[in-house]
Amino acid sequence: MKAFFFEHALLPAGWAHEVRIDVDDGTIVAVQPGSPAGGAERIPGIALAGLPNLHCHAFQRAIAGLAERRGAADSFWSWRAVMYGFLAALTPDDVEAIAAFAYMEMLERGFTAVGEFHYLHHDVDGRPFADVGEMAARIATAAAETGIGLTLLPSFYANGDFGGVAALRGQRRFLNDPDGFLRLLARTREIAASVADAAVGIAPHSLRAVTPKTLRAVVEAGSSGPIHIHVAEQTREVVDCVAALGQPPVDWLIDNFDVGPRWCLVHATHMGAGEISRVAHSGAVAGLCPLTEANLGDGIFRAAEFLAESGRFGVGSDSNIEIDGAAELRQLEYSQRLKLHARNVLAAHEGQSTGRRLYEGALAGGAQALGRGIGSLEVGRRADIVILAADHPDLAGRRDDSWLDSYVFVAGSKLVRTVMVGGTIVVSDGRHRARAVIAERYRKVVTRLISK
Repeated sequence: MKAFFFEHALLPAGWAHEVRIDVDDGTIVAVQPGSPAGGAERIPGIALAGLPNLHCHAFQRAIAGLAERRGAADSFWSWRAVMYGFLAALTPDDVEAIAAFAYMEMLERGFTAVGEFHYLHHDVDGRPFADVGEMAARIATAAAETGIGLTLLPSFYANGDFGGVAALRGQRRFLNDPDGFLRLLARTREIAASVADAAVGIAPHSLRAVTPKTLRAVVEAGSSGPIHIHVAEQTREVVDCVAALGQPPVDWLIDNFDVGPRWCLVHATHMGAGEISRVAHSGAVAGLCPLTEANLGDGIFRAAEFLAESGRFGVGSDSNIEIDGAAELRQLEYSQRLKLHARNVLAAHEGQSTGRRLYEGALAGGAQALGRGIGSLEVGRRADIVILAADHPDLAGRRDDSWLDSYVFVAGSKLVRTVMVGGTIVVSDGRHRARAVIAERYRKVVTRLISK
């Protein structure tokens, strides 16, 4: 049993002060506002439930900044070619080192759990490793080393485009048929069982990477846990989907599958009004990655319309071009302001804090999408807690919701002082407990890869 005492905390019922939280085996067993500290460990600052990162490709952290030179026709598709060229050389050791660095940064910058949409399965020649879960095991090891909460989402990738088109050479490390994927899924579940409080779901990569028949086989086999899929990220994808399947991707998914609360539709950028309403009413989560979507030029998610329909959302770092929980929320709101020529677009009503609306929405949607008992400071939830520095100059004279507004729109990760996952402190004074070792290993790996 552990006990912690916080000066301020955001609880499900609202802001509370002098809060004692008791933790047993990583889980919150008591929350007592207005309580004396007693023998609890005092942690100064402002306690928030840790933000879930619902969509990550960890290995892409190593190419951040390497695709920022203009080409003949730059787009998502040209960026993808750069990414394929880079991953051709990655070893399991490389993947583990890169993932550990990315997860360490997440913890230092406000995320306490990650959904790893994991599609780099095989060796450089496309052949499976002797252990089909070799790469999944490296992801799990990186999560365990850093202490981040993990939902491991092995990705099913079978084709290069709609209609069962053969995959490209650069995609050969991703590929499985349904039987091969189910063997990988079984092995992934064994691997995750060795990691504290890890969860497992499935991630059909996208409608262009599967056929209706293979998608159904995989979804039916993955009878429990979250289901994540990239959908409607680019306009070309929507046009190609209509040509191949007769409908836009989100409409087609909902008409052909029982899309509901287990599902996370990643990006969903280019939905029509009818699709927005259908997703909102399905209970599925829209997995938004605003910084990556901006970096890749994907487009702007129609968030104001989606939230007006009570749609559920969470945020993810995706390509890891920048890892910062507050920055993802800020970019989400700012994209709406630029598009609609308005301010505080995503606040639900006059007088509501936009920062709190975004933060609490992303907590709830992220927890749902990751299939884990996280996302709030209440009994029965994992003790994943981010503590902001109340004495930071950017919080001077502020209180309660103004703290969150300043966190999201002003100071961001500079405010993150202490982070705990499952009641274990992994970040102190803004620095991960293993930063020196993890950063040095990452530096050596990336230096070697780039120099090739």
